[in-house]
Amino acid sequence: MTFNDNVRIDTSKVSKRRGGARGGMIAGGGAGIALLLFLGSQLLGIDLTPYAPVVEQALGSGPVSEEQAGSLEGCATGADANTDAECRMAATSDSLDRYWASQVGNYRGPSDVVLYDGQTQSACGTASGATGPFYCPADEAIYLDVAFFDTLSSDYGASDGSLAQMYVLAHEWGHHISNLIGSLQGVGRETGPASGSVRLELQADCFAGAWVRDASTVTDDSGVPFLKPVTKQEIADAMSAAAAVGDDHIMESAGVGVNPERFTHGTSEQRQRWFQTGYQQGPTACGTFDVPAAQL
Repeated sequence: MTFNDNVRIDTSKVSKRRGGARGGMIAGGGAGIALLLFLGSQLLGIDLTPYAPVVEQALGSGPVSEEQAGSLEGCATGADANTDAECRMAATSDSLDRYWASQVGNYRGPSDVVLYDGQTQSACGTASGATGPFYCPADEAIYLDVAFFDTLSSDYGASDGSLAQMYVLAHEWGHHISNLIGSLQGVGRETGPASGSVRLELQADCFAGAWVRDASTVTDDSGVPFLKPVTKQEIADAMSAAAAVGDDHIMESAGVGVNPERFTHGTSEQRQRWFQTGYQQGPTACGTFDVPAAQL
């Protein structure tokens, strides 16, 4: 989606951390499930609490090098967001926060949206290129390195369009909404096509679609809409990102057989379909925990 050039961005919802050492990739063969968990974490990293120890052990990650807090200089307007990925995330955060404040009673935004270089620490463990973007319920913060967008496009075939990138942040924000409304609580470590973790991921996709549906109506303090109306091509960009992080696509990319009993995020088709459900019907249609397995 394209921001209106003159919309004003409130960058107070995001922070920047610079200087952390970059995480490495898993070396060698390893068991198929370990590789699957790594790739799933690399691509979206939502279920970090149970899987972060596994990922960190596989990576052999050491302590994070000294890092410094920075500011998002030059991210003042929609024009900046249209040309810079970090400014785009700041503007998207501003829009998402205002949208969900109008949708959820007793709403509170994430404690922070942390844009980092390389790796940093969260209350859920180390955030790095190995974990990818994620929401940490322990500190209610979102962690994202914009370098992930290049990986998503070059390695997994997602579009590099702006809405493909914004979808990633909107999905993570969706996990915060699930946390606020109680869906996240009680989701354990089970896997499978109808597991709580799959339902949680699909709900976040649906919430992302709901925001896109009304994003062009969200305004800054002066009444200027943040975003121009979404185009068909931009929706296709978001669909490509959703497909790239489907369990079946991740397993196929890892060179292992597709095993539904190991699903944690849902198939590419499911992720696209639930995004479309939110986009067409709004957030009240995102009751993924209320439908039988056959309707997921």
